[in-house]
Amino acid sequence: MQLSELYRQVIMDHYQHPRNQGLLEDAVSVDLRNPSCGDEITLQLQIEDGVVKDVRFKGSGCSISMASASMMTEAVKGLKVEDALKLGESFRLMIRGQDVDSEELGDLEALQGVSQFPARVKCATLAWQALDRAAHTDDVR
Repeated sequence: MQLSELYRQVIMDHYQHPRNQGLLEDAVSVDLRNPSCGDEITLQLQIEDGVVKDVRFKGSGCSISMASASMMTEAVKGLKVEDALKLGESFRLMIRGQDVDSEELGDLEALQGVSQFPARVKCATLAWQALDRAAHTDDVR
């Protein structure tokens, strides 16, 4: 099996069986929409002592958008907020085609191929934009 096929399988698994889907009580909530394709996401964060205690999302959209949201929630849960934001920056650099430390990204590297399709970059980064907004609200400081 080629690496690109394995990556496609990881993406489809997260799309068909999203992790951390649903909504939380007592959480910071951010709603975002990608007007160019219609992807929508509600991202909710629970932060305790500067750590992402829980993260959930609800949304609709293409396989890239929803898989990225699912993968992001798994990647940031349990991280310090500052580390989650650094991971988000590394992810955005990768999606723009720049070299990054693939070990840091883990399974998120499966979305690296999106960089070859500029129209899909917004799909892949929508959940990460929501994370950035949620982490910078006054409610989590």
